[in-house]
Amino acid sequence: MRADGRTWRNWGGTQKATPTRVARPADAAQVADLVADTAARGGVVKPVGAGHSFSAIAVADDVQVDLSAMRGLVRVDGSAVTLRAGTHLYEIPRILAPYGLAMANLGDVDRQTIAGAISTGTHGTGLRFGGISTQVTGVTLVTGTGEIVTVEKGNPDLAAAALGLGALGVLVDITLECVPEFGLRAVEAPAALDDALDGFTDRVADTDHHEFYWFPHTECALTKSNTRIDADTPRSGPGRIRRYVDDELLSNKLFGVLCALGARVPAVVPAIAQLSGRALGARTFTDRSSEVFVSSREVRFREMEYAVALHEVPDVLREVRRMIERRRYRVSFPVEVRAAAADELMLSTATGRTTGYIAVHRYHRDDPADSDAYFAGVETIMNAHGGRPHWGKMHGLDAAALRGRYPRFDEFLEVRNRFDPVRVFANDYLRRVLGD
Repeated sequence: MRADGRTWRNWGGTQKATPTRVARPADAAQVADLVADTAARGGVVKPVGAGHSFSAIAVADDVQVDLSAMRGLVRVDGSAVTLRAGTHLYEIPRILAPYGLAMANLGDVDRQTIAGAISTGTHGTGLRFGGISTQVTGVTLVTGTGEIVTVEKGNPDLAAAALGLGALGVLVDITLECVPEFGLRAVEAPAALDDALDGFTDRVADTDHHEFYWFPHTECALTKSNTRIDADTPRSGPGRIRRYVDDELLSNKLFGVLCALGARVPAVVPAIAQLSGRALGARTFTDRSSEVFVSSREVRFREMEYAVALHEVPDVLREVRRMIERRRYRVSFPVEVRAAAADELMLSTATGRTTGYIAVHRYHRDDPADSDAYFAGVETIMNAHGGRPHWGKMHGLDAAALRGRYPRFDEFLEVRNRFDPVRVFANDYLRRVLGD
């Protein structure tokens, strides 16, 4: 990725842009001046985060805002922690540790900035836990008029600003409701796909954090169940060397080699998948929460994820499996299945319903036409089930389709009209998904 005024590319290689200027403000006042000046000349401002979105949500053709100089802790007030917006998720555990605090839930990637994560609806898994945006109790942002505004808990606009797609302003700080630090006991085990599917709704109800991965072209799945435990529980399980072998050498280095082979010779992908499925093993370990939630992801990919009603997950994934078999796609990446609690945020994929998530991936060097056709086939299935796309991942829906899937869609547009009346933060993606 580059952000030097020349060509910028995102991590997955799905988007690029050539901004006219890259601004690196150091505080809210500098952001406000930048936005006001850009608005006065009729330009556009887009914050870029860490470039981990696969969609075009952060593409900037005019002024790209790099918040890397706006990182770190602002203040701690009990369990309320205010962070500067450019702080990366991987930096937060170290910031919280002296206060005995942790984030209530995380996804399995921590390269994103906190502003980017909440703006795209990033989430983990756990039926009693919402996405990262549900942990937000306040934000400070610069609106399209160059005004610095704080939106706190109790203000109805927070239901928009906590997951705002970058459409309301440039976030400068974010307050999270944190929890006492805790550990996790992780149990990973191979399973037959039908067993993983048939037991999914029960397992997510009975386990703090449950998910599974299905390996296309096989009947093999890997289940992951994490149970919250006391923070002072001793670390146990495979040593750091064994976990390095499992998580880095096998899951990244060797997996990357196999994906590259599959991209060059697609016919071998099913055989590789069968080999990988048979090699799955069980392991149990305990560690602090952030060490268990997060996994290393070095092999680059393209990703689409849709949210459907929880009870529909088994049927939807079986349809995806039949589609792969029928169209003879060669898919080297596993499909990830997770769950989350319902919430009331205006544009959350879990708004108003307990939600299951199905994420599909293709290796970044797979044939683009074949990958695009695969994603289109998956999207057709998701649309038939009223699926809601992850805002930071690939999808083709527009405002007309999305309005019917989000009961508070028009409420969000009303907030947007107040915060950014002249569309200083617009780009092609926002014009498509929000209309204009």
